[in-house]
This record gives sequence, C-alpha cells and structure tokens, in this order.
Amino acid sequence: EVQLVESGGGLVQPGGSLRLSCAASGFTSGNYAMTWVRQAPGKGLERVSNINRNGGITSYADSVKGRFTISRDNAKNMLYLQMNNLKPEDTAVYYCERPISGSRGQGTQVTVSS
Repeated sequence: EVQLVESGGGLVQPGGSLRLSCAASGFTSGNYAMTWVRQAPGKGLERVSNINRNGGITSYADSVKGRFTISRDNAKNMLYLQMNNLKPEDTAVYYCERPISGSRGQGTQVTVSS
C-alpha cells in the first residue's frame, strides 16, 4: 500500500523558513517522479514543485521560484521541500504526491503570519 506522510509544517513569520518532509512507504520512491502540491483556503490544488526520479531535474511554480527548493533522498525514501522567505500567500496545506497514481498524503499545514 502506497503511503505518504508529510511533516514539518507550522506557523512562521513572513520572511521565515520551513523544511517540509515526506516519508514514502509501500513503494520504491526512487522509481517515480514526485511532486509537492498545496491548497490554500478556498482555493484549488496548486502544483508547487516537481522532481524527477534521480533528483537531477526539478521545476517550480513561478510563485515559489527562487524561494523553494525540492530535493529527495532515495536511499531513505524521503522527499523534501525547503521553503525560504515565506510569504502570507504561501499559507496552505502542503501535500506530497506521486503523480502517476495521484497518491497523496494527509498534508501538513503551513501558516505564514505575523
């Protein structure tokens, strides 16, 4: 059974940083491209960042480019999202996703507020 468990969210002031983690189990995550998506209150899902199987190719939404960094550790079946210079508009529930199946975790809340 595919399981994805996100962690690392919280309340942070504008300009602050957080590092999200996603623990994958039930499959070998290194065999799949992975994605971080987010859902802000009252809005639809937004793709934040993608990473290919070996981590050599990444892409970002324009809204987070230059501030967020996606990475992975295939030996540990882990996916990460380093978020710097956070803004109030980054407030959302963040999910890691295996796009090929649409599998997603329960999410972790990120709130950026002073």
